Amino acid sequence: MTEEEWRRLRLAGQIAGGVTGAAAGLTALSAGVLLRQAAEARKIIPMAEAPPPRGDGLYGPKFPGRPLSMVILGDSSAAGYGVHRPRETPGALLANGVSRRLRRPVRLHRLAVVGSMSSGLPYQVDAALEYEPEVAVILVGGNDVTHVSARAAAVRHLGDSVRRLRAVGCKVVVGTCPDIGAIQPIKPPLRWLARKWSRQLAAAQTVAVVEAGGRTVSIGDLLGPAFEADPVRFFGSDRFHPSVEGYARAAAVMMPTLMAMLGEDDRAPASGPDGVRSLDQAAHEAVRTAGTEVSAVQVDGNEHGPAGRWAQLRRHPWFGEPRLWFGHRAATTAPAEESVPSVSGRSAPSAVGWTPEDHQAAVD
Repeated sequence: MTEEEWRRLRLAGQIAGGVTGAAAGLTALSAGVLLRQAAEARKIIPMAEAPPPRGDGLYGPKFPGRPLSMVILGDSSAAGYGVHRPRETPGALLANGVSRRLRRPVRLHRLAVVGSMSSGLPYQVDAALEYEPEVAVILVGGNDVTHVSARAAAVRHLGDSVRRLRAVGCKVVVGTCPDIGAIQPIKPPLRWLARKWSRQLAAAQTVAVVEAGGRTVSIGDLLGPAFEADPVRFFGSDRFHPSVEGYARAAAVMMPTLMAMLGEDDRAPASGPDGVRSLDQAAHEAVRTAGTEVSAVQVDGNEHGPAGRWAQLRRHPWFGEPRLWFGHRAATTAPAEESVPSVSGRSAPSAVGWTPEDHQAAVD
């Protein structure tokens, strides 16, 4: 084995030791198992053969007003690798949804690159700033896990990128690292390590993004249960990237936070201490519940408390989920909502940021 492979295995051993309570190191047999699994996964998961459709352009041209400038940055999950039509890419789904909600045209620029790691974000931001963006969506982290890149460096690149975008007045929402352990070609024990790495990176990303002035939405194992139950429906042909419906599901989770960031927030405010944590605590709690938004908040006029910066956790209803607040129903004083049929046949409240109508409009 090469020196680099031994370095990665030592890192795997340290994490495995922390999880199991065993000694921080793997036996030669365990090392061989992990290396063999990694090699098998690389054979099953193909390299990108062609870039996905761009999806750039003007959405909602029938609406009046100046177009909102929107950019999407990150890796293949942001670019929409695996889909075949521009309208099916995450950027197109989000731009179309924003245009419909604001009744305003949106001009989308997709700068995400298939295979990109967080270290590639500075170059994407350089390009994005040329378009004078007003809102940016970033999806990144999966490749940092699969390439076992340095977590501190990956988080620093993300935080710096958010900070640069915020410096020009651009609003930023980041979908944190997905649960790589949910990918079928990755088997235990490599799957367990990948899940641990994914959650650690997602928590660190959350802290960095909120500190830099952005908001995060935890992706986590959002698609994991659905993928396991119906892999043909939610997986792409490579069994690694999402299908068209998988991307739509991820866009549905990010859409409410995107709209809240743009000033369209129909959610009831938190009552008492519900949802308010220190940023570090909020970050670790968010990674355990996919679809959780984390943003900065003030408590009694203060941004910081004894344990550091305050943060607000919010979880939005989507695709027919009941309107819950971390296990508690929203206040009964909230106005009743009209239900509409969802993609799955269940009802979904029309007040959520993304509805099946949006998905259908993007597909039609």
